Amino acid sequence: MARNEASAPRCILKFEDVSLQFDQPRPALDRVSFEIWSGETRIILGAAGSGKTVMMKIALGLLKPTSGRISVMGQEVTHFDERQWYDVRSRIGVLFQEGGLFDSLTIEENVAYPLLNQARFMTAGKKPTLDSVRPDVQEALNFVELGNTLNKFPSELSGGMRRRVGIARGSVADPDLFLYDSPTAGLDPITANTIITLLIKDREMRNSTAAIITHRFQDGHLMANFRYNPEKECLEKLAADSPIREKTKFMVMKEGRLVFEGSEAELDACSDPYISKFSMHPARKVS
Repeated sequence: MARNEASAPRCILKFEDVSLQFDQPRPALDRVSFEIWSGETRIILGAAGSGKTVMMKIALGLLKPTSGRISVMGQEVTHFDERQWYDVRSRIGVLFQEGGLFDSLTIEENVAYPLLNQARFMTAGKKPTLDSVRPDVQEALNFVELGNTLNKFPSELSGGMRRRVGIARGSVADPDLFLYDSPTAGLDPITANTIITLLIKDREMRNSTAAIITHRFQDGHLMANFRYNPEKECLEKLAADSPIREKTKFMVMKEGRLVFEGSEAELDACSDPYISKFSMHPARKVS
């Protein structure tokens, strides 16, 4: 179900001078600050080890920062314990690398997992059953064009299909925020574009809020410049003045620091050698 676009924008995720220090001399995260508002899409770029995934784990409460403050959906969660984080995580969809599916569960059971294990879906203290959530599971799988896979196991699907099931599982509970960790990593270009098309489709039809960690500038370029046309079931170029362009922002991480935040046009115009590697800048080296 699409979210109410007329509702007032709200801050979904906020980092304030967040740092994380492990045993290494250089901090894993160094005084990072940013805000993600409802309806926005953030494209998070950076070299391996730059702090992208560390940020995501902190946003999920899987790592605790050494210093700084974190707010999720208007609630400060910096010092939450595991029990308090449980409810917060129930409102965040996650797509891990490779899909992160449970190998021993069917596709239906995988997608149903959030609905069966989150307290907010209990009625009179009773957990929902697989039968009761099946319509929602079917709808989520239909959305990613895998409606006929309910009884299959992850090992029976290709890498791209497992990634699509991961999107269905992450979105089935209608999260306030969706975090994607390298959704196209290891996929061929055609399959990678299929995955990004689904992310754009989710944005258009659900008015979702997302942060996408990626090493491919192409992923961000598609998110910033195309919309999903449900009648033609394909992507089409955005108008130059489309508000979606303003709501799609790019972030570049380097050695634990946020070194760039802005629009695609600002990213392209940046002359910094490191930042330009992740843009359409003429000097960019394609690996």
